[in-house]
Amino acid sequence: MLTEDAMDEDVSLFDAEDDAEKRSKKRNLKHPVASFFHLFFRVGAVIVYLLCERFSGSFIASMVSIILLLSCDFWTVKNITGRLMVGLRWWNQVDDDGRSHWVFESRKATRKQQQATDAESRIFWLGLVVCPVLWVIFAFSTLFSLNIKWLPIVIMGVALQGANLYGYVRCKVGGKTDLKNMATNYFGRQFLKQALSKEEES
Repeated sequence: MLTEDAMDEDVSLFDAEDDAEKRSKKRNLKHPVASFFHLFFRVGAVIVYLLCERFSGSFIASMVSIILLLSCDFWTVKNITGRLMVGLRWWNQVDDDGRSHWVFESRKATRKQQQATDAESRIFWLGLVVCPVLWVIFAFSTLFSLNIKWLPIVIMGVALQGANLYGYVRCKVGGKTDLKNMATNYFGRQFLKQALSKEEES
């Protein structure tokens, strides 16, 4: 018969193995190829935009390269990496009546389905948010520097990557949720907190 100390030791060993397995699942990437291409196209487009005038004298070649990278990024993020890395997807659906509907889906967490690791989730959202912000900065810098020839490319970067950002935020918060109402409620709560704090101070 096993003594209580031996049983406690076995239980602690099993608990340690479970904890180690959970930590490894959080650290490891279940979809390394998807994670790589999630960043490759969008970061590549930014790098080409920043360095093309230094290393290439052809505006047409640079423009085509950036547009191809942005297009590949839009398709990859919308159709592949969002579904694999965070379990989200969005698309446009046309009814039999010819009416267009936007569909935003979030995969429900079940034991049988593979869940996104913390590392993959951070990679996905970091790349999804940072790059559109960079393209907005590029748009303002293009306007202020009067470098108008790059403006259509920069607008395309903002539009394509901003569309994916908007779509996945809608998937995250819920397709039926009105983002304008959320923003209004948030700023309303902040204003109410400030008003209450001023009353308490006075």
